[in-house]
Amino acid sequence: MSKTLEKKRADRNRTLTVSEEERKLFSQNLYRADENNMFEQDKIINKIILGDTMQVLDKLPKSFADVIILDPPYNLDKDFHGFKFKSLHNHAYLEYLRSWFPKVVDVLKENGSLYLCGDWKSTSILQQVMEENLFVLNRITWQREKGRGALKNWKNAMEDIWFGVKNKNDYYFDVEAVKMKRKVIAPYKVNGVPKDWEETEDGNFRITYPSNFWDDISVPYWSMPENTDHPTQKPEKLIAKLILASCSVGGVVFDPFLGSGTTAVVAKKLARNYVGIEMNEEYCIWAEKRLANAEKDTSIQGYVGGVFWERNTLNSQQKNINKKI
Repeated sequence: MSKTLEKKRADRNRTLTVSEEERKLFSQNLYRADENNMFEQDKIINKIILGDTMQVLDKLPKSFADVIILDPPYNLDKDFHGFKFKSLHNHAYLEYLRSWFPKVVDVLKENGSLYLCGDWKSTSILQQVMEENLFVLNRITWQREKGRGALKNWKNAMEDIWFGVKNKNDYYFDVEAVKMKRKVIAPYKVNGVPKDWEETEDGNFRITYPSNFWDDISVPYWSMPENTDHPTQKPEKLIAKLILASCSVGGVVFDPFLGSGTTAVVAKKLARNYVGIEMNEEYCIWAEKRLANAEKDTSIQGYVGGVFWERNTLNSQQKNINKKI
């Protein structure tokens, strides 16, 4: 029996669970890697491929993805429900990335974008492998507020995402789609008129351009319906920013290390197509259930009205709206 089924959940715990009946049903949706055949693009669009990424990459069509979101195993000792990744020396980790990264770039369109996730320990290695294959445009650092403290070091509360493109003169980027709504603490007026902010009954807000430091992200936790038992799950809000910025409606989002399915789920919620690869069948089943749930619920925590709300701002705004209703 799955560990997910064995766990007893508190009444308010909304972490995803899957029944045996659902497991059988969702398992049938998976695209299972065939060792003898190349994959046709129309057969893998909006599919989760169950298989080893290192083996599947050679079978994928070239240049089909508008954006690639890469969240490979960090260079840490980590147990992914049976698959154990052991930390490597820096040079060995670089060679590990080099062994498959160019193949990932091959499936990216000429005007496509790629985002590579990692932590502070490996960020210089990530930059190196990116620069060997793409034009690096930026490094995003996002605040990961969860994490253990340390007695003799600073608490690790940040992660990086490297942003690169194939053609620095021709790539898709929609800045209007990823603007942020912030609460104005010190309103400034010119001739009595708000300057660069809006005065409303529910508070003062400013729509701002996104920077490369994101402090508005909440890591999934037990009371959030997007939460799963995956040990390194990325927040839907985080992935939504990447997709909205770098993939138009109807485009294709590719994630070679899909995990519990966040990239595919967010792509579906935002009317984009997806292709994902994951070697753990249990994770694939979780992803399929999340995709099924997205048929009825396309909401993304912190993304409302076409803008990303500053953390802890939307809740108070929503309460005021509910009172009026």
